[in-house]
Amino acid sequence: MDEFASIRHWTAGRQQQAWQQQRGVVMGIGDDTAVVDAAYAEDGVASPKRLLLAVDTMVETVHFKQSTMRDEDVGYKALATNISDIVAMGGVPLHALVSVSVPPTYTSERMRRLYDGLYECAERYGVAVVGGDTTSAPGQLVVAVTLTGTVEAGRELRRSGAQPGDAVFVTGAAGMSAAGLHVLLAHEQQSGELLQPKDFSQTREAQLVQAHQRPEPSVRAGRLLLERGTCRSLNDVSDGLASEAWEIAEASGLRLVLSEALLPRSGSMAAYASSVGIDPLEWMLYGGEDYVLLGTMDREDVEPMRAAFHQEGIPFFIIGETEAGEPAVTLISSNQSYGDALGSAQSGRRVELQKRGYNHF
Repeated sequence: MDEFASIRHWTAGRQQQAWQQQRGVVMGIGDDTAVVDAAYAEDGVASPKRLLLAVDTMVETVHFKQSTMRDEDVGYKALATNISDIVAMGGVPLHALVSVSVPPTYTSERMRRLYDGLYECAERYGVAVVGGDTTSAPGQLVVAVTLTGTVEAGRELRRSGAQPGDAVFVTGAAGMSAAGLHVLLAHEQQSGELLQPKDFSQTREAQLVQAHQRPEPSVRAGRLLLERGTCRSLNDVSDGLASEAWEIAEASGLRLVLSEALLPRSGSMAAYASSVGIDPLEWMLYGGEDYVLLGTMDREDVEPMRAAFHQEGIPFFIIGETEAGEPAVTLISSNQSYGDALGSAQSGRRVELQKRGYNHF
């Protein structure tokens, strides 16, 4: 099967032309470029609109292993991570371009399974897949997704808008994906087999594995934050809660002060961490790939915002506040002594968090 036959095998018949037209697609897969008219897409974004653009790449052995992710999971996650970037601006995802570099070990059927997962994610979040590129690779699989989205002009939620005295919030528990990866790697050492959530007898382990293999970008939460108009800065938790907090602090030129006691903690994650002798705070602060949203907002709107999230069944937690000062992230610990997860070991109540998380270099 040649390149073009493979592309047809992976993509043909996945999305109806009429549905793609509703997303503003004039011409999709099959020509030199895709043609879209985002201004007239039925996306729920009021005109005038601005176009959002994001790209993410997943590389085998760097972002995933065949022992931790099925082919379908790789496709799903490759798109989900991009969607989260659009969401972090308060936007709506629209169109995807998918580039794959395929090594000899991946048959056409394996790649079709990867596209099964990618299109499953696309259907769930209303993304039209409109084109891409296919090349061979000498060793490892590479999947790169470019995504467009739209947002109301001038209302984009940025990292740089935080003000002193803001409340700091998060839209869910961090650390579950890192714990799920730990579960998978531990089982790999024991059996060498790829496991899925259904393979675990313990519900807690199944939940953690699901969080790692099939992350859910916080699409509705991002739109709620934009609609209320009181969110001042926003970031998605892709590289760890501490890392994302540092990005807001540096972009906004202030200090974020987080309270350990207020950080939402998954019961499944905490129980598993205890069973393997790991401090769950390490996963929460530095694990990454949770794709919940971290941001700051006008403290006067905290309770109405909490009520709006509750009405739609979406988690919402206040975890700290912002202060004037040099960019930094501080944790007020629940304990009198602190370990490596909080930076350098010391005593006292306020600890400066290290600017670390997942970093390729």
